[in-house]
Amino acid sequence: MYERIKGFRDFYPEEMQARRQMFDAVESTVRSYGFREIGTPAMEDAQLYIDKSGEEIVEELYSFEDKGGRHIALTPELTPTVARMVVAKQQELSKPIKWFSTRAFWRYEEPQQGRFREFYQTNVDIFGSSEPTADAEVLAVAADMLTNLGLDADDFEFRVSHRDILGGLLESFEGEIATQAAIRAVDKSAKIEEAEYHELLVDAGLSYEQAREFDDLLDVDEDELDDLIEFAGTDRIEAAVTNLQNVLDAAADFGVREYCDLSLETARGLDYYTGVVFECFDSTGEVSRAVFGGGRYDDLIESFGGQPTPAVGFAPGDATLSLLLQRAGVWPEESLSTDYYVLQVGDTRPVAARIARELRGAGNVVESDVADRSFGAQMNYADSINADTVVIVGERDLENDEVTIKDMESGDQVQAPVDEFPGDHDRPTIEDFTE
Repeated sequence: MYERIKGFRDFYPEEMQARRQMFDAVESTVRSYGFREIGTPAMEDAQLYIDKSGEEIVEELYSFEDKGGRHIALTPELTPTVARMVVAKQQELSKPIKWFSTRAFWRYEEPQQGRFREFYQTNVDIFGSSEPTADAEVLAVAADMLTNLGLDADDFEFRVSHRDILGGLLESFEGEIATQAAIRAVDKSAKIEEAEYHELLVDAGLSYEQAREFDDLLDVDEDELDDLIEFAGTDRIEAAVTNLQNVLDAAADFGVREYCDLSLETARGLDYYTGVVFECFDSTGEVSRAVFGGGRYDDLIESFGGQPTPAVGFAPGDATLSLLLQRAGVWPEESLSTDYYVLQVGDTRPVAARIARELRGAGNVVESDVADRSFGAQMNYADSINADTVVIVGERDLENDEVTIKDMESGDQVQAPVDEFPGDHDRPTIEDFTE
């Protein structure tokens, strides 16, 4: 017996059916906003990630040297790949560029709740617009995606912040402060003790007094944002506050403002974020980590050799999203579903095959016997695949030019003329042949 690799998962048909419904709902929402699907490779040059995140990222990669001597990595995220694609055809692409894709990624890290070494996520990005409307549309897509999955305002919340507010506040303190290190500390603040958080801020260059003052500044309501402008007195803070308020106003126009809460403690740890950022959380706290997040990253395309191109996006992952749906009781039922099972008794394959073919042609899910089983074994199998209707094509029925239609839920059955089945009925039931 071989064991599954740690951090990887198997999905049997019942669970895969539920997952497919989840992904279909996510993708149909994204498509409704005009996002276009792209396909991307499973591997990239490892240098793509090293240049973006530093040599230490190699420890988190599934990387190796291929037969051509190239340092290759399985993709741990999509953003660098999409940036590479935009740069490659930047002059040819109509702006804004609105792309999405759903696929697998790989990270070598310790598995935990909602985190695996192989995971699936849907990446949704807009390139080429710096308008607050683009940020608001991303929030609207994310909210509609969740409500289309059966969630409501009591199930989730978006914690919205702005990286330039954090950076601008840090700049207002005296001393040499490592801004990115301090922002990464903010990103960890909800997961660690206050003393440890303040220690990380001190390591980033703040004094203990400054760390406490900075922490207090982040605890503001939306109507107190102007106090931050007064405190810092910089154009950077004023522009960031104005931008954040404009994004929230646009979110109101999109009908999703109720899901958005101001939370300056939300920082998103990745260094490439530049403006509004957000994270989605389970409102009850039972899913203990962020379900997904996103934000603006206006400098990324330029850093990959392209022309300056504003960008904003988000990426819901399968593991945490399924946890939220399960917690809220809206996870799709994990069961197989089949519209028809065409059961053969005796030498009736030509007629049974014709019926199955015509039912499939009408868009139904249809199975028939491929294992030469008995009547009873076929009925048991039809029951195991949750067949709604069984069409019995038996030698005796055919002698009378009939087939038997059996409703599996009620157990009722009727005879139908074989030449009229399925006929003009796209989804025939026993009622269609009951006088």
